[in-house]
Amino acid sequence: MKESYKIFVINPGSTSTKLALFSNEKKLYETNVFHDAGELLRYESVNAQLPYRHRVIMDFLKEDNIDLTDVDAIVGRGGSCLPVRSGVYEVNDLLIADTAAFKGGMEHPSNLGVQLAREMQKEYGGRAFMVDPCCVDELCDMARMTGIKGVDRHVNMHTLNMRGVAMHHAKTVEKRPYPDCRFIVCHIDGGISISAHEDGHIIDCNNSGGGEGPYSPTRIGTVSAADLIDYCKGKDLDEVRKLAIRTGGFVSHFGTSSSDTVHAMMDRGDKQAARVWNGMLYQICKTVGAMAAVLCGRVDAILLTGGLLRFPDVEEYIRAHCGWIGPIYTYPGEVEHEAMAAGALRVLRGEEEAKTYTGIPAWTGWDD
Repeated sequence: MKESYKIFVINPGSTSTKLALFSNEKKLYETNVFHDAGELLRYESVNAQLPYRHRVIMDFLKEDNIDLTDVDAIVGRGGSCLPVRSGVYEVNDLLIADTAAFKGGMEHPSNLGVQLAREMQKEYGGRAFMVDPCCVDELCDMARMTGIKGVDRHVNMHTLNMRGVAMHHAKTVEKRPYPDCRFIVCHIDGGISISAHEDGHIIDCNNSGGGEGPYSPTRIGTVSAADLIDYCKGKDLDEVRKLAIRTGGFVSHFGTSSSDTVHAMMDRGDKQAARVWNGMLYQICKTVGAMAAVLCGRVDAILLTGGLLRFPDVEEYIRAHCGWIGPIYTYPGEVEHEAMAAGALRVLRGEEEAKTYTGIPAWTGWDD
């Protein structure tokens, strides 16, 4: 086994592609390559952006004199393939095909992650991996139930950051294996995911990718089905779907997804901004309480992560309302790159075996 492994991480987003280079756990380099919005609008689909994003990455590496000729692993952010169990997956042709076809039902720039990893692997060699995509499905049986026959509940969530934070906290604070811990992990940003962790799995979570749970800067949150049906009358269903996951929340109320703008409005005394902001925090706390019930009240820690923790009142509000459930720890921002590199490193060191994507969903339905 080598003493040092070089790992390159690719994390495509809506307006940028984040890149990071690691030597084992040490982050050597990290950057955010922004893409001009007008340039991206030239492409009719996310997949059509692949050659452009690959070229931008290659140009950037050349300009910054970053040499990947001896890279051991390239990790692409996972996208919307069919639901999988958590873990590290070796990128194969079927994974690329299903992700490009967004078989998981969500067309998002993250779908380019494994495709870009394969393209970079062609250039530099090494192994290509995917770690904990948003479509990880390890829900407990009761979390799948709905009141509509034939419609089972599923989730798209911020798996990578939440599991990364949970494993880091278990190792550094709890001093015991992640599977031995019971956590509520909250990713609070443009989308909000609140999850229950038990036995090393996310056994329940709101469907953040579908707009379920607390509303957020861009998502509508849980709304009465009857009210939503009434709202949909006479409206284009594609626009309503867009409202659920892209133009709801702050965008619907204020025409902007900027949390800084809305928070500043509240600070200036805008009563509507205060209602919308604090309503979001109220719904976060209510969902934390629901996850505490999922864990039967036995919660080792509540872990808060995500970009909105840059506002002190977010943590203060949650502590005031949820501190009785369990100790609260904060991890502002995200650890996605660290989680991707750590997953690859575990495989390279032989501590974990890479999984094979088979195209068979993690859950295929009830046995009876």
